[in-house]
Amino acid sequence: MVHREASEDLRARGDSGLSGLIRHGFGLKKEVSEAIGSDYQSDVVEWFRNHDHFGRFGEVEVHLAREFGFCYGVDKAIDFAYQTRRRFPDRRIFLTAEIIHNPGVNQRLRELGVQFLAGRYRGEFSYDDLRPEDIVILPAFGATVEEIAQLRERGCTLVDTTCGSVIHVWKRVEKYAQDGFTAVIHGKYSHEETRATSSRVLQFPGGHYLIVRDKKQTQLVCEFIRGKAPAEVLVEKLGKGMSPGFEPARHLVRIGVANQTTMLSSESLEIASMLRAALAERYGEEHIDEHFRSFDTICSATQDRQDAIHELGRKGMDLILVIGGFNSSNTTHLIEIASRYTRAYHIEDASDLISANEIRHKRWDRQEPERATDWLPAKRPLRVGITGGASTPNRSIGQTILRLLDLCGVSPRFAEAK
Repeated sequence: MVHREASEDLRARGDSGLSGLIRHGFGLKKEVSEAIGSDYQSDVVEWFRNHDHFGRFGEVEVHLAREFGFCYGVDKAIDFAYQTRRRFPDRRIFLTAEIIHNPGVNQRLRELGVQFLAGRYRGEFSYDDLRPEDIVILPAFGATVEEIAQLRERGCTLVDTTCGSVIHVWKRVEKYAQDGFTAVIHGKYSHEETRATSSRVLQFPGGHYLIVRDKKQTQLVCEFIRGKAPAEVLVEKLGKGMSPGFEPARHLVRIGVANQTTMLSSESLEIASMLRAALAERYGEEHIDEHFRSFDTICSATQDRQDAIHELGRKGMDLILVIGGFNSSNTTHLIEIASRYTRAYHIEDASDLISANEIRHKRWDRQEPERATDWLPAKRPLRVGITGGASTPNRSIGQTILRLLDLCGVSPRFAEAK
């Protein structure tokens, strides 16, 4: 049976103590690399990489960000998913939710026969329908403690694609809880990663967390710490992000700061600074170590892509296109940064460039996508910056560049580009 075979794989990798949990793939990386390359790579993107991330096509300049697209964690998640399909061609394979926040990738996995247990791609099956011989993939964001326990109760084999940077955050908040510090998490309380992270805190007696979305919410926490806001207001405004039984007066005396790995790095640092200052004012600078801990848990790939979009913006673009899933946190922060510099649009793929006059896009501060007109500047020469979030395939980026050049009325034949 598959479950027995998977257990043998576990023993071979020294994971026999984690029954039914596979964290290192199946040794089939070479076997699936061609399929992954065919589905997600782009000759256009490779051309740009070989030409210093720049191409001039007539009067149109295209500047590709220095860092963009799939990060290591996304690469690993997709690789493990393809390996799992290859290893178990005749078994039912499920994902607890989207493996990453990219519609094209999730749709491709559906085409490969992977079924989703929750989220926008949920199929007909639920956790109650799972059998011991089924394979369940945990996404790059991770899964909550409760979800993993439920899957283990069903006896399924679990393939864990959780990003190493996310696991690093888990260890940090677990340490906070062990030491009696409340984890204040800069993140989105409904995001899969933050839900998984916060669930780790509750494994420990007396463990508590508070999730803050931004500086505005953090300021309210700071006002409470300073004695300038009542607990009732805090609970009313931030209750959705509080752990069960959270009592501000008890649980905001000692706090440790962490963050969802895809948040805006500069804001995470400011939030930590704000909380530290409030606690120092309340308890005294000489006692700050007794009340405050912080550790920057923004992943390096998120930071690299944010640095690259700043670099692109400083070059003086007339337009920046940011490509990635509309529900992708790291992509949302890229468009937030890009919008500070110039006209910028967040699109999911090339099909959102409807015409030279119309575009489908999503603002970083809005929940739903919208359509806009007159998005493509008529001026020439035209300088366009291109980037993609950490869950955006190179193929989507390459197709967008081709579509852009077509709408600009210039040749997309890269061999002729200067």
